[in-house]
Amino acid sequence: MHYGVLIFPTEYAIRIDELARAAEERGFESLFVTEHTHIPASRRTPFPGGAELPKEYSHTLDPFVALTAAAAATRTLKVGTGICLIIEHDPIMTAKSVASLDLLSNGRFLFGIGGGWNAEEMENHGTAFKTRFRLLRERVLAMKAIWTREAAEFHGEFVNFDPIWSSPKPVQKPHPPILLGGESGHTLQRVVDFCDGWFPRGRAADAILPGLADLKARAARAGRDMKTISVSVFGAKADEATLATYAGAGITRAILRLPSEPREAVLPLLDRHAKLIQ
Repeated sequence: MHYGVLIFPTEYAIRIDELARAAEERGFESLFVTEHTHIPASRRTPFPGGAELPKEYSHTLDPFVALTAAAAATRTLKVGTGICLIIEHDPIMTAKSVASLDLLSNGRFLFGIGGGWNAEEMENHGTAFKTRFRLLRERVLAMKAIWTREAAEFHGEFVNFDPIWSSPKPVQKPHPPILLGGESGHTLQRVVDFCDGWFPRGRAADAILPGLADLKARAARAGRDMKTISVSVFGAKADEATLATYAGAGITRAILRLPSEPREAVLPLLDRHAKLIQ
């Protein structure tokens, strides 16, 4: 099992390039960053975690800019979005950003995606909450067409464009792995239908092993080899028993959370995580 770390990258936290170098030096496989383009001041949608929305949610850096800095500071560390809210991104522009980052990182990008929870945030981007997953599917399929075809076109309910030329193409073929976040049966089916990995949250620990069994059954029914589907636990609990359970179950990677704090707080915790995974 591989081990990664995640952080809400902010202007007041440890610099992302310094964190990337430190994670690579300590043997971590990957670094993931979160995304919110903004947080509406209305706060109409309640925070799923309960209580008040943490400060870092409204302070995240652009994930593609942050991960480009992380990739430039390292040689082997994989860099990933955890998650990119593609329902808030134009698919043509996002396909370009993904391909560019994959090229500049020499094929080290992991594309974690999701549908999001903040209704008014996505409404500001013209996305309706009720249809966000239909939109997500079409944007994924449209980006796949752009990454894999010389002249790509797509005609759907939400995404529609005639043949276009768009380069660069990703280094990874046919494209960087697409990891879908969530724990529902609908999520698992979408993973089987059009994604490359499942990206469950560690706080939903009770759903992970049953979900893995469900995912295997769905893949078998669809004729999909589980060797083509990774499972990455996002925000895994940092204790030996939990990590051993995940490793024994065949989980691909466990991603441990770091706080959005300065280096003085983050680096000692990163050292503790490093001892745990060794």
